[in-house]
Amino acid sequence: MNEEFHRIKRLPPYVFAEVNAMKARARAAGEDIIDLGMGNPDQPTPPHIVEKLVEAVRNPKTHRYSMSRGIPGLRKAISAYYKRRFDVDIDPETEACVTIGSKEGLANLAQAITSPGDVILVPNPSYPIHPFGFMLAGAALRHIPVVEGLDNFVETLERAIRHSVPKPIAVIVSFPANPTTQTVTLDFYRPIVELCLKHGIYILSDIAYAEIYFDGNPPPSILQIPEARDITVEFNSLSKTYNMPGWRVGFGVGSKKLIGALAKFKSYVDYGAFTPIQVAATAALNGPQDCVEEIRQMYKARRDALIDGLAAAGWDVPPPAATMFVWARIPEPFRAMGSLEFSKLLLQEAQVAVSPGIGFGEYGDEHVRFGLVENVQRIRQACRNIRAFLHRTGNGGDAASKKVI
Repeated sequence: MNEEFHRIKRLPPYVFAEVNAMKARARAAGEDIIDLGMGNPDQPTPPHIVEKLVEAVRNPKTHRYSMSRGIPGLRKAISAYYKRRFDVDIDPETEACVTIGSKEGLANLAQAITSPGDVILVPNPSYPIHPFGFMLAGAALRHIPVVEGLDNFVETLERAIRHSVPKPIAVIVSFPANPTTQTVTLDFYRPIVELCLKHGIYILSDIAYAEIYFDGNPPPSILQIPEARDITVEFNSLSKTYNMPGWRVGFGVGSKKLIGALAKFKSYVDYGAFTPIQVAATAALNGPQDCVEEIRQMYKARRDALIDGLAAAGWDVPPPAATMFVWARIPEPFRAMGSLEFSKLLLQEAQVAVSPGIGFGEYGDEHVRFGLVENVQRIRQACRNIRAFLHRTGNGGDAASKKVI
């Protein structure tokens, strides 16, 4: 009876747990920790969305079980969004499915389409649910390194397909990327679609940060390539776009076969998101979009404050073109200690919490991820704390050889 459960045993140790435990101890001791770790939006949901929720929840008819694939009005709003934003036609009846956040959608689709031993190609580093959703479904993972850039992505993908036994069933792409913040153009997707069509491989795309961009170039959808729609499901979320993380509402669109599999699987495991949340999500997608631009500008101001503040501290980090994160290579004197120990050192010496890159895959271990989840003033304070820490240690010094307990 002491044996660990099979699926739980397959999961690696949760590397964020050590930083979270240290953070909790520091706060309990009265320290003012500036938490830039978890990607958890800190601002309220726009008022018109909240008001729609309140209006809907007062109707007792909405208190019953909902629809696992999503209410018709929300699926129509999702289709309208894709037409408006990407000029892609989505059939709300057969090509759209509401999810309880994009994370749930990815995990349930993995369960729906995966047999034990199937091979999945996944970027590394990547958002944890991308590999672990399939790992929990019994798949074997083959990693595509992306930390050095995307120039050789297609060649690496092709080589992985050629040398994988059995042949991979799916590849995951996610741009703008969490944690690396990498962005791509539509031309990046074309050879991937051609390759996957040739080999009969599904594509799962996650574009949760498609609306959080700063360079005036809206990130594309892979579904803008017409040939992609038969083999691709693309997931999105309202969490970041509309400051709705705790509402847990997202969606998948694309391949009728894959959406059908997801909808059928979900019909056995959930009754869908609470109907008033789906009604409010419909209002978010159909309503005024000036709130999205305001959220975008807020993250841009925070990004600029962090990049400028780190530069002033002697830590040069390229500004991301999208997402609510900054992906920073660890300063050279500290690099050998790895991202977990460096994250613990930042917390101890600068009172700043970040996410260690190793938590997103082995190729992320020379980086840490900052979440833009504090206001500009707090971010500037974090940078002053980091600057003082780097100055005390001579940008390395003895601190780089310490193992933080």
